[in-house]
Amino acid sequence: MVKKLDKVDVVVVGSGWAGGIASAELAKAGYKVVILERGKDQTRADFIGVKDELRYTNRYEMMQKLAPETITSRVSLDEVALPVRTRQEMNAGTNLGGGSVHWAGSVYRYRPYDFEIRSKTIERYGKNKIPDGMTIQDWGITYDEMEKYYAKWELTAGISGEPDPLGDTRSIDYPNPPMKASPAVQLFKDTTKKMGLHPYQMASGNMSETYTNPDGETLNQCMFCAFCTMYGCDFSAKSDPLVTVLPTATKTGNCDIRTNALVRRVLHENGKATGVLYTDTRSGEEFEQPATVVVLAAFTFTNNRLLMLSEIGEQYNPETRQGVIGRNYHGQFNSTFLGARGFFKDKKFNLYMGAGALGGTLSDYDGDLFDHTDLDFISGGAIELRQYGDGAIKSNVVPNGTPRWGAEFKDTAIEYANSNLIIWYTSAVMSWWHNYLDLDPTYKDEFGDPLLRVTYRLTDQDKNIAKFGIEKCTEIMEEMGADIVDPDEVPDEFDHIYSGGHYAGGVIMGTDPKTSAVNNYLQMWDMENVFVIGATAFPQFGSHHPTPTVGALSYRASEGIEKYLKDGGGMLAEAKPTNLYV
Repeated sequence: MVKKLDKVDVVVVGSGWAGGIASAELAKAGYKVVILERGKDQTRADFIGVKDELRYTNRYEMMQKLAPETITSRVSLDEVALPVRTRQEMNAGTNLGGGSVHWAGSVYRYRPYDFEIRSKTIERYGKNKIPDGMTIQDWGITYDEMEKYYAKWELTAGISGEPDPLGDTRSIDYPNPPMKASPAVQLFKDTTKKMGLHPYQMASGNMSETYTNPDGETLNQCMFCAFCTMYGCDFSAKSDPLVTVLPTATKTGNCDIRTNALVRRVLHENGKATGVLYTDTRSGEEFEQPATVVVLAAFTFTNNRLLMLSEIGEQYNPETRQGVIGRNYHGQFNSTFLGARGFFKDKKFNLYMGAGALGGTLSDYDGDLFDHTDLDFISGGAIELRQYGDGAIKSNVVPNGTPRWGAEFKDTAIEYANSNLIIWYTSAVMSWWHNYLDLDPTYKDEFGDPLLRVTYRLTDQDKNIAKFGIEKCTEIMEEMGADIVDPDEVPDEFDHIYSGGHYAGGVIMGTDPKTSAVNNYLQMWDMENVFVIGATAFPQFGSHHPTPTVGALSYRASEGIEKYLKDGGGMLAEAKPTNLYV
């Protein structure tokens, strides 16, 4: 029997940056908020002294377990999708703070071009530059409108950085100075500067110095311990919800966090949400949490699946190309992190020291900063050299052609243990009519609900932009003096490996309800008291990591939710039909 709880102003599904920001802002404004997190509770104390590479890097301790629930995957519409069952293949974070706890800390803003990619591409190159079947669209908000939200998130997160020489207008400097450049990073920066490019120190969610944010939360200086990516930070030196927005929310006395709470439906009647249904995964008890506003701020797969299971919005149909829920699925994985690895015979680096976003980068081949007239792709990417800090288990890389076992492998691995570097190109990802999400007709989760099905295949755009990036990375690595350079290879087809964790789309934002699910406050066109926050809203993927844009959109959505509650309801943005794809 379902137990009905007392009604609150806002129920938030998910406790990462998206849910944490919304909860903190609304709780500070005096509203009663409940956060429902499917994973377990965790605190900083859980990570103290836990430098276990086998547990976290190799066995994916902080990732969602895929036996109770996973996704199914296929490449084309005529295939039968099969369940993804290993966490290497699908990196989806879980537990309090979500994937934001184990993120590396890489910080970039999207550019004006990213937010208006369709109109700006047509304006410069003509409509024929956009291939048939590519469903990119403007976001319904501009960079200038987004800038203040980026600034607010950077202040909350205490970002360490320096301005991009080719960057766009900023209202504030980063609140902390950039990270120190290691010798490897400095080599990259010196080399690319001599090549006429514009390198700079990557902006970082790893603290360059101790910092107290505007909400009074203190983050400590990074120790360069090398256990950032795939790990929680035991020094409180990495920007994440556990050390920022979640404490801020709970200190108000207006926010109740419930872990082990798996939300299974958004409840609604007469065109408005009434709350959510969730199951306590420890006891199996079911609860109804009524609320005036429902905020879906979970992972991309969860946000999409909840709307589909709850029958909210029109499911996208690739045959008719109508409908919006599940449309424009995309993300950074596989072919979007390719480049070149160099091996040096006369250079040694301390590669066991590092941080998640300790790196050098450049934007010369980003967005539309370079002429695409004669190129067979649109948009671009950032070129990065990062020093994460090598682990003892996974750091034995060797040049191509080296035997994979035996005496030669051992000798070569030892020779290059501190003498190999990698540069990659983080390319943008466009949306296509054939890449989408829906409910699987065959496979179900432990509760008997259909799994989410992913249909995704690579296009010439994906392969061509990856080849371009590999060529540029190879040039730079050769100029840096590597004796051996191994360029990556572009896969012929998507191989069902979702490593990387940057999954997006499916509940995209825009101005036309025919081609978008939410407006620029991330309020659903079809149900005004449901807000869907996160990378779910990206119409296509920009050329950078998504977290800062998720954070900025979360502040934008929080502003909209507060206005909605104050005004007693109503749509916050006007629909403007565009008929782009008719």
